[in-house]
Amino acid sequence: MAPARPPAAAAVQQQPSRGFWLRTLHQWHWISSAVCLVGMLLFAITGITLNHASRIEASPQVDTRQLEMPGELLEALGGREDGNAPLPRETVRWLDRELEVSIGRRPAEWSADEIYLSMPGPGADAWLSIDRGTGAVEYESTRRGWVSYFNDLHKGRNAGPAWGWFLDIFAVACLVFCITGLFLLHLHARQRRMTWPLVGLGLVVPLLIALLLIH
Repeated sequence: MAPARPPAAAAVQQQPSRGFWLRTLHQWHWISSAVCLVGMLLFAITGITLNHASRIEASPQVDTRQLEMPGELLEALGGREDGNAPLPRETVRWLDRELEVSIGRRPAEWSADEIYLSMPGPGADAWLSIDRGTGAVEYESTRRGWVSYFNDLHKGRNAGPAWGWFLDIFAVACLVFCITGLFLLHLHARQRRMTWPLVGLGLVVPLLIALLLIH
């Protein structure tokens, strides 16, 4: 019959489990923090600029141009009367070259008299109008500067699907960073008595502001 294992040996055997979780949590914590670092700096800075947007002056730059579409391209627009559809590729190539913009496959609004294309982007708005009778092209672009550009990236405004995917992945990485940080706080809380009071403070302060000072 094997002798009973002393309590000290059982306690020693529990230590590798704690060490495993510490190593795993630290690894995921630093990896997620490295992935989130630049994005968190961007969102922290633009959080300040958005909060003080009324105090930050912007000088919009408006660019207006007028062109006349060649007859063969005007004929290539076909007989579509109304609805939404992208412009023909040869028309897009001509407009890209003449206006020095990237129109891509954005859907345009077609009517019997006019084709209207809205081209908003981060920190900018633009539109394009084609008169189907005369071939007259009118283009206008308004740019509001770099601060507005990054503010719109913060909000995901008119930034396209690729930026939307980045925001989703970034949000997941931030969740991993915060959750692993919470577990690390739990594992170290016995040696740091102010851990949970500080966590509670981070919850209570915004909650009180939301309940008492936001109307």
